[in-house]
Amino acid sequence: MAMCAPTTAKIPVINVSKIDTDTADRLVAAAASFGFIFIELESTDIEYNNVQHMFELSKKFFASPRSEKEKCAITENNKGWSSMLSETLDPEHQTRGDFKEALNFGEFQGGKAQQPLPSSLVDSETYLSDFFDSCHNLCVRLLQLFAMGLKIDEEAGGKDWFSSRHDKSGPSGSILRLLHYPIIPAEAGYVPEKDIRAGAHSDYGSITLLFQRPGQEGLEILSGGWHPVPVHPESVDTARPPPILVNIGDLLSYWTGGYLKSTVHRVVVPPSASASGEDRYSMAFFCHPVDTAQLIPVPSAFLRERVKKRGAMDTDGEGKVITAAEHLKGRLAATYGWKK
Repeated sequence: MAMCAPTTAKIPVINVSKIDTDTADRLVAAAASFGFIFIELESTDIEYNNVQHMFELSKKFFASPRSEKEKCAITENNKGWSSMLSETLDPEHQTRGDFKEALNFGEFQGGKAQQPLPSSLVDSETYLSDFFDSCHNLCVRLLQLFAMGLKIDEEAGGKDWFSSRHDKSGPSGSILRLLHYPIIPAEAGYVPEKDIRAGAHSDYGSITLLFQRPGQEGLEILSGGWHPVPVHPESVDTARPPPILVNIGDLLSYWTGGYLKSTVHRVVVPPSASASGEDRYSMAFFCHPVDTAQLIPVPSAFLRERVKKRGAMDTDGEGKVITAAEHLKGRLAATYGWKK
């Protein structure tokens, strides 16, 4: 008997051009139900032409020789190039690493990268910095909307409770990541039942912005089973730019006692393509608070009424509340096999 194809995830599409109560309530409802939300690109300050140009820069870098990429290899600060199979997002279930490569950019200062740049992207440093800033600015807008929708106590900061912890007053774990899932050569011995492009995981930060290319599916979310996420949801005409996919990360989930869902997701070779079919490119902006931000419960009567008694903060195992930087260090150590 043939197995039924998994149903496509029905993720809401939201216009965020206005910072108002209605938009805030819709965002929170979607984040509490799915952990994922589509954001209309046209309702943001990010231009589609800039997204397309970033993808061209990404393709340019990943097409460069390995010897050039290795000059900016990833280090324990999570910046730089990671090669095929070097990252294992689901170490408990994977027998080998992810079939992808990536380039991580940390924060820029005064338009300058604080890490070695590959020769193929040196001339685009200012462009990369501007795109990083535009992603950060969109995240600040979304965080203000989430704070409004969660009805955070005004005396505690109100709509600025999250955004004040994501300002540029200090270093953070925020990362702009270029991703390349190459055609998998036959000699790699790719086994769909065992191997994966990106293992099942939740994101480590506050929120993530994901930019995808038309026709390059593969992302799946876990909700009573695995469900594919379209690049273009049904309500968005394929003639329009793909919307930005936003998902809740661990920190926003911790802060809200699990009310906002940090949903587990993965990237597979979709059934419509073979492992040797087509290279997949995507870009993710992982928004993190400043390193010193503590993972404490959000001050909100709205949340207190809705969250049952449960762990509402991340601790070090001895009851001590930890910082955003300490949380990230632990997650990266598990992913790359680094010592904590």
